[in-house]
Amino acid sequence: MMADMRSSVPVDGLKRGARRFLASCVLLCLFAPVALLADGGLWRTAAPAPTERSEVAVAALDNKIYVIGGFKRFGSTALVEEYDPTSDAWTRRASLPEAVHHAAAAAVGGRIYVIGGLRTVLWMPTDRVFEYDPGKDAWTERAHMPTPRGGLAVSVVEGKIYAIGGRTRGEDLAVNEVYDPDSDAWETRSPMPTARDHLAASAVGGKVYAVGGRLLSYSKNLGVNEVYDPVTGSWGAASPLPTPRSGIAASALDGKVYVFGGESTLGTFDEVEVYDPGSGSWSAVTPMPTARHGLGSAVVEGSIYVMGGGTEPGGSASAVNEVFTP
Repeated sequence: MMADMRSSVPVDGLKRGARRFLASCVLLCLFAPVALLADGGLWRTAAPAPTERSEVAVAALDNKIYVIGGFKRFGSTALVEEYDPTSDAWTRRASLPEAVHHAAAAAVGGRIYVIGGLRTVLWMPTDRVFEYDPGKDAWTERAHMPTPRGGLAVSVVEGKIYAIGGRTRGEDLAVNEVYDPDSDAWETRSPMPTARDHLAASAVGGKVYAVGGRLLSYSKNLGVNEVYDPVTGSWGAASPLPTPRSGIAASALDGKVYVFGGESTLGTFDEVEVYDPGSGSWSAVTPMPTARHGLGSAVVEGSIYVMGGGTEPGGSASAVNEVFTP
């Protein structure tokens, strides 16, 4: 995380959250804890990554998960590690052409695309796009994104990648640009109503939900939830994230959006909150075993793998690999 990013959920909000957590602990002790945990989903710990990292890009392809770039304990990295859930084993893959952190990744058409990010030197935003071919274990540079940025979010609808929000040097962005891998071309679409960085995005029912994030600093976390319809090209407001936070990860599963982790000036979050577009409502489920930010998530066969991330606000890293099954 950037040294100047000092953000927070309001103290009153954290106190309320702590009270809710303590109350839930009492309920778990008194009333059928196994049933309650089952309703909230179950976590298990999988093989840790070979390398501790945060601010990673994560994507799943052909039932394998790729953890890409980010921060190590000392400096950024171009490292790519592949996780196979079937064997619970990790494999080193070809590194990115350039070390980058705060990038985003998505899988389309048998390829993984790594988009944007920040370079370590002066935290310069980049517009570079790299395509990974797992069969060749090789990277190819593709058409540059129109707006250089890091801390952005991406989501896939109808085979196209929507790159939303993020930041340049000292400025949050509302930018919404869409990449077509077939034509290797970008188009600019309607911007988000709320400019922000360190947000997350997931697609459900052909619409993109842009959730959370912050205004340059994690002392200014947001609960904003805005939905983009590629058909109409318009944005709308959706029910806000109950726990405003940034440095989060999100994945869509069974028609719902799951939001994991985050950070504030008072610590990292273990919250997992779930948005149901059908009802327009949020619910809390079983928290992550390890609170962290700058993490990534991906879905394989009905479970969400939540990987990497820092356990302390700012510059920390981990090799954590925890698996959530609703």
